[in-house]
Amino acid sequence: MVAAAKLRRAQEAAERARPYAAKLTEMFAAVAAGVEPEAHPLLARRPEQRIDLLVLTSDRGLCGGYNANLLRFAGGFVRQHGGAETAVVVVGRKGLEYYRRRSARVVAHRQGILTTAPTAMAAELAGEVTRRFVAQETDAVYLVYTRFRSALSQLPSAAPVLPVAAPSTDAPVADYIFEPKRPELLAHLLPRYIEVLVTQALLEAIASEHGARMTAMENATRNAGEMIDRLTLSMNRARQATITKELMEIVSGAEALKG
Repeated sequence: MVAAAKLRRAQEAAERARPYAAKLTEMFAAVAAGVEPEAHPLLARRPEQRIDLLVLTSDRGLCGGYNANLLRFAGGFVRQHGGAETAVVVVGRKGLEYYRRRSARVVAHRQGILTTAPTAMAAELAGEVTRRFVAQETDAVYLVYTRFRSALSQLPSAAPVLPVAAPSTDAPVADYIFEPKRPELLAHLLPRYIEVLVTQALLEAIASEHGARMTAMENATRNAGEMIDRLTLSMNRARQATITKELMEIVSGAEALKG
C-alpha cells in the first residue's frame, strides 16, 4: 500500500517531465543543426576506448528482480563493448555493492535516490560525467536505467549521453534567428540538455522502483496467504488423523474388554 501510494506520485512526476524533455530535445535539435562537432567540447567525438556507465539502481531491496535485471542488462552492454575500458558512476547502494564485489572501477557513486530531489542529483551526476568527458578521462558516457512502462512492466534501457548528438527528427527544421549567436546559445543549452536527460532517467527509475516494489510485495503477500492456507489445511488433517487414531484405539480397547 505504501509503494502504491508513492508510485502514483512518482508516475505523475515522470509523465509530467516527458513533454518538457521532448520540447527541450526539439529546441536542441534546432540549435545544433549545422553546428560542427568542434564548436563545443561536449560535441567532440573520439574513438570509444574508454566508456563511463551511469547506472541507476536502488538503495533498498524488496523490489523483486528490479536491480538484478538492470545489472544483468548493464553486464550485457559492457560485453557488447568488450574492447573498451569501462568505468562506472553508480547511483544506489545495491549497484555499489554489486560492482564492489566484482572489483569494478567505480569512479563516483551517489545514494538517496528516493530522498534527494531528482534535479539536485541530476545536476551533480551531469557535472561529474561532463567534467570527466571534457578532461578526456573518458571517450563516451552511457546512461543505464529502468524505463517505466506500467506498474507491472519496467524495461532496462541504455541511452547515450556524451558526446551529445543532435536528435534526429523528421520534421522540417525552421530557419530561426538566434540571439545570442548559435555557438553561445549552444554552450548554455548543452549542460542543461544533459541535466534534463539524467533527470528524466531518475524520474523513470524512481517510478520503476516503486512499481517493482509494489508488485513484489503484492506477490509476497499472496504467496504468504497461500502458504498459510496450505499449512492450516495440513495441520487440520494431521490433527484429525490423530483424533481418529485415538478414537480407534479407545474402541479397540473397549471391544477387547468385552471379549
